[in-house]
Amino acid sequence: MKSHFDSSLPLTVVTGATGVLGRRVVDGLLSSGRPVRAVSRRPRHSVLPPAVKVVAGDVHEPSTLGTAFEAAKALVLIAVPDTAVEVVERARKAGIEHIVVVSSAAVTAGHDTTYNLPVERAVQASGLDWSIVRPGEFATNALLIWGPSIRSGRRAVEPFPDQAGHPIHEQDIADVVVADLLDHDRRGRIDTIIGPDTLTKREQVALIAEAVGEDIALDEVTPEQALRFYREQGGFAADNADWLYGFTSYDGVEGVTDEPREANPASDDAYLTLAEVLGRPGRSYVQWARDHASDFTGTVD
Repeated sequence: MKSHFDSSLPLTVVTGATGVLGRRVVDGLLSSGRPVRAVSRRPRHSVLPPAVKVVAGDVHEPSTLGTAFEAAKALVLIAVPDTAVEVVERARKAGIEHIVVVSSAAVTAGHDTTYNLPVERAVQASGLDWSIVRPGEFATNALLIWGPSIRSGRRAVEPFPDQAGHPIHEQDIADVVVADLLDHDRRGRIDTIIGPDTLTKREQVALIAEAVGEDIALDEVTPEQALRFYREQGGFAADNADWLYGFTSYDGVEGVTDEPREANPASDDAYLTLAEVLGRPGRSYVQWARDHASDFTGTVD
């Protein structure tokens, strides 16, 4: 990574800069010599490279973003639907010219109409240049959902072990966001991106076990049992359990399920791999599992 940036190049503001995706976007921009400003609710606690200026701000409270947007030309926006219109208007007035929205493949599928979609629409209606990245299943969901029980007891609790998906490495998502920021010709794009592998939950657990070098038991349970287990576990799994296990839709409608459970869901040309979006292969799930092996065992390399 470059240790300096070119101050003559456009300044990019990154929201969610300390998160699993945002940090990689920051690193990618710095590697390209682009100046970066990170927005954080707790800037003193942000561990980012010295070249990054971290400023206080919260997209949930648009009035806090004045300093963050000053002199910037581009913005990476994480979805907060309730404030999206005001955030985008403040960005426009501050002189930002291009917004890259990190959205969700659930919009492409028609499942998400209340969370990411309103943010996309606010940006598209702004008159600014825009690019939209709709990732499919984050591979890191496995870490957030199964990680605690794998670390504590080498077990994963799963009601739909044969549900297939295309989990995508977070670095590949970040690479698409950075490409959208650096290449003017990529403006106006909507890319729904997925990983290169089609894997069931059972296969994902097996590949994680291979990466950590230990057996991991797959506990096949009912959706009701999974719901109770993950509510007790807390965190991301508890926050999303109702939707993940079929008790509500993505939009939170009770009794409606919008996720396919079959082992081999039909293909759809709207879902693109990195080879189709960036012209290079996406990172495999095997690589992702190896990259995060220590996160599943609680060890540090």
